[in-house]
Amino acid sequence: MIQDIHAHTYYSFCGEDKPETIVEAAIAGGVELFGICDHNYGISNARKTVYKAQDDAFLNDCGGTLIRYFDHLQLIKEKYADQIRVLCGIEVATLPRNERTVLPETADISFFDYCLLESVDSPDSVTGGDLFRYAERCGCPVGLAHTDMFGYIERIGEDPYRYFKRMAEQGIFWEMNVSYDSIHHYREHAYVLRFFADREQQEIIREAGMRLSVGFDGHRVRDYRPDRVVKACQKITDMGIQLAFN
Repeated sequence: MIQDIHAHTYYSFCGEDKPETIVEAAIAGGVELFGICDHNYGISNARKTVYKAQDDAFLNDCGGTLIRYFDHLQLIKEKYADQIRVLCGIEVATLPRNERTVLPETADISFFDYCLLESVDSPDSVTGGDLFRYAERCGCPVGLAHTDMFGYIERIGEDPYRYFKRMAEQGIFWEMNVSYDSIHHYREHAYVLRFFADREQQEIIREAGMRLSVGFDGHRVRDYRPDRVVKACQKITDMGIQLAFN
């Protein structure tokens, strides 16, 4: 199954398109499963003008905005159900750039189809180096976005096979981010290129029972390259590795 589970809409400050626009682009590109996962701070802060406002004007209705976002995407799911499977995800920031960026501890995201965690490899991440505890707190399937996991595991002194095995047992998947667009300055992720060329890494992932996801991480539909998604999904399948939502 061709799946792209990392896409952004106008709910993300860095996105600009409505959900229908990006879903139709995915359909046209041969994607069969499409996940929309806007940034938690874009969703919960509702509008950039509010996000940048003074504290007394700050919209602090995280729970309500998360539900409204989810309900909107349920309508999108239904609208395109006979053409593509749409999932409602959320990309969760774990770097506390300020008090409005990180998902509040009281926020419930368990009803989402999945979440993508970013920056878990940073020493400043609110995960505190305990990915497994934080993933359990999310309450929904968890993936790790645009992160060099082999590099991270080496830095923390863990055995790659054991670490990935534990991830697999907890249902945590790892994203192969294949972005190549203006937002990301047309840079490819080195960890993805390395993984697709490194048979030893592939064997570790396969033997550990890890699932991988593919995401273009699209922010502008005019930049969307579904051919990169198709190629990555086919490569992973040919390796004998399961995709996240097969």
